[in-house]
Amino acid sequence: METNINKIISAKGKHKLSMITTYSFFQAKMAEEAGMDILLVGDSLGNVMLGYENTLPVSMNEMRLAVKATRRGAKNAFIVADMPFLSYQTSISDAIHNAGQLIKDGANAVKIEGSKEVKTIIRTLVDFGIPVMGHIGLTPQQINRIGTYKVQGKTEKSKVRLLEEADIIENSGAFSLVLELVVEEVAKQITDRVNIPTIGIGAGRYCDGQVLVWHDLLGINTEFTPKFVKRYGNLRDMIVKCLKEYISDVNEGRFPTDENVFKGE
Repeated sequence: METNINKIISAKGKHKLSMITTYSFFQAKMAEEAGMDILLVGDSLGNVMLGYENTLPVSMNEMRLAVKATRRGAKNAFIVADMPFLSYQTSISDAIHNAGQLIKDGANAVKIEGSKEVKTIIRTLVDFGIPVMGHIGLTPQQINRIGTYKVQGKTEKSKVRLLEEADIIENSGAFSLVLELVVEEVAKQITDRVNIPTIGIGAGRYCDGQVLVWHDLLGINTEFTPKFVKRYGNLRDMIVKCLKEYISDVNEGRFPTDENVFKGE
């Protein structure tokens, strides 16, 4: 069944939204088959797919390829695409052009990090018919400014700032809001305060939905184990085991067998 923006917005207070990152055809195909509410083509592809140290090097071309692959795999899913670093900060016209490209490539909406510094961008994109998902709390694209990945909302000053940022995002016209690494009680206050769905990643139990990175959820990335991740599988060990069996079968002549070869008449 196709999921549209109205279903996402109307979910608030009725049922929790599930969101996962996808970057490729088969990831998207499996996520849609499972019934995921939202597929996020995240700029986290820089870390988990391309081997970058952080999300900053991710380009529009890389994001566009991932969006196209995701849409080919999930024909009816609601897809949100991250706008990568410097694809929207440089000018309003750049933001419109780049967001429009992602929509043309198959996304239903784009996600933008920040608050007051991007409120005009959010409002302009929405006015041009491009739905925007906001993102506050920890904002990975600002890692060089903040210095480290740390939980937000621990102090009164940080709490007040987050509440103000949530108001700005909603008033700018965003249809939903990601809260990343936010103290649970502050995330609850934001969720109760705004009329748009909140989606948490490391923001506790009271958000309107949750998002995890594909490689974390499935136990593929075992080098990164933050507290907020729940692993639903251990695919890394399974994949390595299969690869070792394949190597052994090739070395020992057990593969290919008679059933794997073609024969003449």
